[in-house]
Amino acid sequence: MSLGTRFALSFALVAAAVIIVVGSLAYNAAALLIRTDAQQEFDSTVAGLAGDLRSSALGEGGIGQLGLLHSETFTFQLLSPTGNVSVPVNDRNQIEVLPVNGSDRAVAAESPAGIVRTREDHANGETYRIATISYGGGRGAVQIGQRLSPMERMLDSMAWQMVAVGTVVLLCAGGAGWLIARRVTGRLVRLTEAAEYVGSTGRIDVDATDTRDGARDEVGRLGRAFGAMLSRLAAAKEDQRRLVQNASHELRTPLTSLRTNVSVMKRFEQLSPDARRRLIDDLQGETRELTDLVNELVELATETREDEPPQEVALRELARAVAARTGRRTGREIVVDADDSVVFGRAHALERALSNPVENAAKFDTGRVAPIEIWIRAGRVEVRDRGPGIDPDELGHIFERFYRATSARSMPGSGLGLSMVHDIATAHGGHVFAHNRPGGGAVVGFQVPVVHPGGAHR
Repeated sequence: MSLGTRFALSFALVAAAVIIVVGSLAYNAAALLIRTDAQQEFDSTVAGLAGDLRSSALGEGGIGQLGLLHSETFTFQLLSPTGNVSVPVNDRNQIEVLPVNGSDRAVAAESPAGIVRTREDHANGETYRIATISYGGGRGAVQIGQRLSPMERMLDSMAWQMVAVGTVVLLCAGGAGWLIARRVTGRLVRLTEAAEYVGSTGRIDVDATDTRDGARDEVGRLGRAFGAMLSRLAAAKEDQRRLVQNASHELRTPLTSLRTNVSVMKRFEQLSPDARRRLIDDLQGETRELTDLVNELVELATETREDEPPQEVALRELARAVAARTGRRTGREIVVDADDSVVFGRAHALERALSNPVENAAKFDTGRVAPIEIWIRAGRVEVRDRGPGIDPDELGHIFERFYRATSARSMPGSGLGLSMVHDIATAHGGHVFAHNRPGGGAVVGFQVPVVHPGGAHR
């Protein structure tokens, strides 16, 4: 059963339940009111006639003296003490005799006037409510019959009318449910088809956004969310494709160099000691660069830095650790001038964000005229060098993934280091910056919010 059919049936079932409950209450209330009115009319007529009989003595005229007339509801007849019945002919010239039993004859023989006995009985194809009222003196009684069948037929007619109206309402509710379901499920069907298309083809270039007026409801929000998800997936797939292409390009260079050096290693014994030393240094450098590149790619692709729990991190301690490690690896002098700034974040990621610009500075500042400086104030981290600086046209691109400055393309590197600095700083609620220093060199760093702004500078 389709969702639209279920929707329509649900509407119909709810409408049916409401119609049954409301119709039953309305019918019962109307029937009670009509029957109560009929009972009150009958009781009032009987009480009035009994009172008249008690207050006056009837002569030979009998029922004619009471002025009783037949109607659609009531009929009358005179009952003698012996059980004989006298029935006045009504305007329709139809004699309608009420049934008589022993209790009726007993009332007719009563001496007091106005004795009443009531009952219900069937005769002439009708149901009657009958009251027998004594004349008094044992002279007979008057019988009043109220026809109940017209009232019941009216109630039956009303019930059938309510059923007919309920059926129409039920059909209208089912139709309305079907129309609403068709409108809602139509958009869901389109979303389902889009999802099936993506699942069967693997392509995510499908537009599932609903731009109609109904797109503001929950289904429209679902369509927009689905479309946004597909857009994000398409962007992620494009990033993944670009990452693989760029990574393969970046990996090709050190691998080619390693393959060349391995080929040279076959003639290792024929090389001079100086050539052997250069070959080994070159192999070590290439393997180190390849290791760093692979580590950066793995960290970038798997977002492993997100698994590190955040904590309070003293930037000065990170700077000292980075300066000591980079100094050992490069032989450069690195000085730290930092306050007591403390930030809340991931220590390993922040250390990576600090070490990458320091290693870049050691790589490009080959003149060794001045030490590399790590300067920290209130969460602002600057790495300063006296290298060749950065081309002004390239300052806005150095933090892009895999971007290599023109002056750096002949040097080892992946183009990922500063992009990771950007990602880490942004993840910690901060930003990155880069500019050239007066007198030569560059300043590269980042600013992150601090927990404790810091005090003494060391």
